[in-house]
Amino acid sequence: MPNHTVFFVSDGTGITAETFGNSILAQFAIEHRHVRRPFIDTIEKAEQVVREINAMANDEGRRPIVFLTLINETVRQILSNQANALVMDMFQRFIEPLEAEFGIKSNHRVGRFSDVTRSQQYHDRIEAINFSLAHDDGQSSRNLSVADVILVGVSRSGKTPTSLYLAMQHGIKAANYPLIPDDFERGNLPSMLAPYKRKCFGLTIDPDRLSQIRNERRPGSKYAALANCRMEINEAERLMKREGIAWLSSTHKSIEEIATTILNEIRPDRLEY
Repeated sequence: MPNHTVFFVSDGTGITAETFGNSILAQFAIEHRHVRRPFIDTIEKAEQVVREINAMANDEGRRPIVFLTLINETVRQILSNQANALVMDMFQRFIEPLEAEFGIKSNHRVGRFSDVTRSQQYHDRIEAINFSLAHDDGQSSRNLSVADVILVGVSRSGKTPTSLYLAMQHGIKAANYPLIPDDFERGNLPSMLAPYKRKCFGLTIDPDRLSQIRNERRPGSKYAALANCRMEINEAERLMKREGIAWLSSTHKSIEEIATTILNEIRPDRLEY
C-alpha cells in the first residue's frame, strides 16, 4: 500500500510540478499514490481539488502532500489555506525570492508550453521527434548526415527510449540502429553507418538483464536465451571497441542519466538547452 498520497496541482500541464516533486520524493524510501490535477485555473476547479484532497486526508488518516505550480494568487490561496495537506508551493518558494533578488517581476506565464508557436526550441523538438521516429531501429538511412547522434547496440538495449528522450527533451536528432549477428560476422559497422561513424554512440547492457527483457517479448526463444544474449553483447562491445565508438551500459542507469552522458559526449552545448 502507498505510504502517502501526493497531488501535483498546476494551472498548466503539471510537468514542472511532477518533475520537481518526483525528484524530491526519490530521496525518501516511501511509496506514494500519484494524483495529477492539471489546468486548475479557476476558483471552482481549485475548490473541487480541495474537497478531493480533504476527503483523501479523512479516508487515509494522514495529510496528503501537494506540489503546486499555480500563478493565480486567488487559486493559490484556496489550495494553500483550505487543503488539509502539506502544501509545497513552488512559485512562492522559488519565484518570489528570485523576484526580490532580481528586482523585477516574473512574466507569470501559465504553463510551461505557453506561446509554443513562437518558440524555435519547441519546433526544434517536434522536428527532432519526427526524425527519431523515422530513424528508429534502422528503418531508414535517409538524411543520416543531419543526425546529431546515431545510437548503436543490440536489440532491447535501450536505444529507442533514449532516442525519443533526447528528441523530446533536448531537440536532438537521434537515429538508432540495431547491431545483429550479420554485423558481427562481417566484423565492422553496417555500410550505411560507416560514413557517420563519428556520430555513433553505443549502448550495451548486462546479458542477464537483456535475457530477462527479451523473455518478456519472446519467452523461451533463442533470441532471449542467456547464451545468445552473452554472445551478442560480447560481439557488440568488441565491435564498438574496434571501431573506436564510445559506449556505456544501460543496465543500472536511468534514461535521463544515459541521455546526459551522451549529450556531454557529443553536444555539451545542449546541456544548456
